[in-house]
Amino acid sequence: MTTTDPAAPPRPRPTALRATVLRTERLTPAMVRLTLGGPGLAGFAPSPYADSYIKLVLVPGLGATASGSDVLAAWTTPDGRLDLDAARTALPPEHQPRMRTYTVRAYDDMDLTLTVDVVVHGASGVAGPWAAAAVPGDEVAVVGPGGGYSPDLTADHHLLVGDASALPAVAVALERLGASASGTAVLEVADRAEEVTLHVPDGIALRWVHTGDAAPGARLVEAVRALPWPAGRVHAFVHGEAGSVRELRRYLRVDRGLTKTDLSISGYWRLGEADEGWRAGKRAWLRGIEDAEAAVGLD
Repeated sequence: MTTTDPAAPPRPRPTALRATVLRTERLTPAMVRLTLGGPGLAGFAPSPYADSYIKLVLVPGLGATASGSDVLAAWTTPDGRLDLDAARTALPPEHQPRMRTYTVRAYDDMDLTLTVDVVVHGASGVAGPWAAAAVPGDEVAVVGPGGGYSPDLTADHHLLVGDASALPAVAVALERLGASASGTAVLEVADRAEEVTLHVPDGIALRWVHTGDAAPGARLVEAVRALPWPAGRVHAFVHGEAGSVRELRRYLRVDRGLTKTDLSISGYWRLGEADEGWRAGKRAWLRGIEDAEAAVGLD
């Protein structure tokens, strides 16, 4: 059981910064690239990790931008940051701020611009419709960054696996691998129209998998299992839908013997579950996986 040390200092409250949409670009029918900037990002401290991520704070039901300037101004403290506690207190339940996590695709500390790629699914969800409708001048709150993975350049082989939700992080990882890197990237998207141009080193084999009429992640799991296993030490990054991630973790940890040190793996989302519900149950989901691994002698 995990207990909290009463003497430990309280965890700091997340700090939210005001950002302005500078540019939007439709990369594919289901992916929108947003370039955020403005003086509010002057306090942003970039993360060194390839999977660096931020949280966009959106307010459902408050207009097309989901986070209008007037609302943000009401939460702004004298130092230019956002008071999320004040927002939660002031707003009714149907307008409570929602956080959605996105990989930092790029950050330019000279221009103070932050680029994120957002998957959109028509009118469903909170962030997707906002991103699809965003125009220059819209404002949004940004919390973060976090992160924990970068490709280990001393590894013999790199395995990068993900669905559309993990595509931006895999893209950053590929850009950080040297020309001599060896490995495989397996990426699942809906169809050919959703494939994006990536910088892929010569030694990395890129394989696109299309979901088609299969369940999300099913063909991704099949494709990874069908790969010939390379010699040497494998360093892996595997993220996407929780069900497929669980299967791939079992395969990589139990069948292939990867250690936790050489494996960054997590469910970014779960089929049939809203983001808030998934985040609330994710810790128990992970504990169940770790208990199953311990039962077969893995630490």
